[in-house]
Amino acid sequence: MKIGVPKEVKPQENRIGLTPESVKILTSNGHEVLIENNGGFEAGFENQHYISNGAKIIEKAEDIFNDSDIIVKVKEPQAFEVKMIRENQIIFTYLHLAAAKELTEGLINSKSVCIAYETVTDDKGRLPLLAPMSAVAGRMSVQAGAHCLEKNQKGRGLLLGGAPGVEPGKVVILGGGVVGENAAIIATGMKAKVHVVDKSENRLKELSRIFGDKIIPNLSDKTDLEKLVSDCDLLVGGVLIPGAEAPKLITKKMLKKMKRGSVIVDVAIDQGGCVETSKPTTFADPTFIVDDIVHYCVANMPGGVPRTSTIALNKVTLPFLSKLAKDGYQKTLSEDQNFQAGLNIFKGNVTHQAVANVFGYEYLPSNKALII
Repeated sequence: MKIGVPKEVKPQENRIGLTPESVKILTSNGHEVLIENNGGFEAGFENQHYISNGAKIIEKAEDIFNDSDIIVKVKEPQAFEVKMIRENQIIFTYLHLAAAKELTEGLINSKSVCIAYETVTDDKGRLPLLAPMSAVAGRMSVQAGAHCLEKNQKGRGLLLGGAPGVEPGKVVILGGGVVGENAAIIATGMKAKVHVVDKSENRLKELSRIFGDKIIPNLSDKTDLEKLVSDCDLLVGGVLIPGAEAPKLITKKMLKKMKRGSVIVDVAIDQGGCVETSKPTTFADPTFIVDDIVHYCVANMPGGVPRTSTIALNKVTLPFLSKLAKDGYQKTLSEDQNFQAGLNIFKGNVTHQAVANVFGYEYLPSNKALII
């Protein structure tokens, strides 16, 4: 198959869909790989790296979309990219459709086959293609939050880890999944006081085994979230409902009780955010203030470390892409229910229940769509 990798065009997005090493594996298996000129430059991958591994460098994204059977990206297609998508073309990338009605409509109208990294599952119901970027975002969330707490960033003027004779800052992490665990790694490493809130008692026990007394587990059903949040210095929002819009756990009313200059890092912003006052931002202008609370809501946080992120992402996406390119979507998805869970849009139909529900579309189960 012809596999096309356009340069990412979302603001400050410097990752790329394939590394040169991934290209080498694909081309050695007989596939043709088209890379947009300088597409990997900001992640540290030169054109020559791709050429030496068998790729062809293409000057224009339009030519890649026009000539490729599969489009491999990192971020969701932007509006002008959607117009280039062809009927029956396979789009393999992060989509986050539950927070993107216009994109959903555009992909439906394109009649393409859209597989979202973030809803592919494994045998244990986990999200293997989302996990590495969630890990990166979780670790970056505390770094970003600690920076935002500095006074010149309009924060409280507080050092998260404290100092001799000075108590450390208090971090509240909403969600004990991949984001939450990785946020806790950094926050505990900084010697902050760390609370983790989750709805699963078993998950909290697991985190307690990992971190010991370095974290304070809080079962959401038995926690006064408003009180906990009012006393924190940094709030990390890491909740996730696969494929669906994030629940708004932090209300505008709660913000009024938070300490002036405290910081919210809403990692769930890709799925709409778990804070009522959140709105997507970019690295160029990452924060805004509501009720004296600093909000950091960059929607593509792993894009800030594009080399690390691209390599980590490729390690998990390449096996799926290789199978898809070898056998085509019909055989591959029909034989692999976990991969099939990634099918969000199929030739004009919505094949993910959560996306259909949030926008009121008719839902066509993916297993039925594949036999039409």
